Amino acid sequence: MSKILFFTVIFLSLSVSSCVSSKVHKDLQSRYDNLQSKNLKLSQDFKQTKTSGEKELASLQAEYDGLKAERDQLQQDFERTSGRYESLKDSYDALEANSSSVLAENSRQNRELLAELDQKEKTLAAEQARLEKLQKDLTARINRINELESLIAAKDAKMNALKTAVSNALTNFEGKGLTVEQRDGKVYVSMENKLLFSSGSWAVNSEGRKAVQQLGSVLAQNPDIAVLIEGHTDNVPYGGSGQLNDNWDLSTKRATSIVQILQENKGIDPQNLTAAGRGEFAPVAQNSTAEGKAKNRRIEVILTPKLDEISQMLNEMEE
Repeated sequence: MSKILFFTVIFLSLSVSSCVSSKVHKDLQSRYDNLQSKNLKLSQDFKQTKTSGEKELASLQAEYDGLKAERDQLQQDFERTSGRYESLKDSYDALEANSSSVLAENSRQNRELLAELDQKEKTLAAEQARLEKLQKDLTARINRINELESLIAAKDAKMNALKTAVSNALTNFEGKGLTVEQRDGKVYVSMENKLLFSSGSWAVNSEGRKAVQQLGSVLAQNPDIAVLIEGHTDNVPYGGSGQLNDNWDLSTKRATSIVQILQENKGIDPQNLTAAGRGEFAPVAQNSTAEGKAKNRRIEVILTPKLDEISQMLNEMEE
């Protein structure tokens, strides 16, 4: 993560003073895609681990039930054998005075019966110990799964609260090209360029600056959130000159402008910020209409919970 932030800082510095090459944009896009793939893999790994854990839990429960039934059967056998022993002992007492041969036979049977009882007691004790260990393992696994589910629920609750806080902070900009959505465990803040920039420019206007600053006030209170700022354009080729070559450059410059405003808030850790330009290659509407083009010309701020704690717990469960 620190390497990504290091190269991001270098990228931001270069983009302020001179033209940013398309190779750097592609490198940044590749790193961002890798981050998205890693996040998706973590989510998939969690689902697979949870499914595997649930199957293992069901298997352990079935084994536990089988052992418990076996123990009960051994207990019944033990009780029946004990009854036979008592019966033979009574017979022994009754015949003791009448026949030495009968006495000898009863003595032999008693010895065999005692040996059998001793063996059954040992078997029952071993099964009981195994059953207790299995119960402990089952309880530990259930507790771990519950802990993981609680952690994920807490992350989801935090993102719900974050979406509410962002929506409340930006309520004055509703109907001005700004939307706040929550999906896939992330919060997406989309701001159309008409709220932020003049055509072909990457300088944020006063109204847009207010919106970004109010968003920053919420982010400063959530230091454990990763913030990705993406710049997007429509498919109309950039027609300006000077520092910019194309829509890649323009989208990156605009994303960087938003980062620079957020960095004015000292409560935001710069390591949590990433800027990326995506040109016209991630549209949300058709570019065949003016309305669609306006929606595609936007800044998206993607707020993602840090999943280090969940990843560590998943790794521990696999060990």
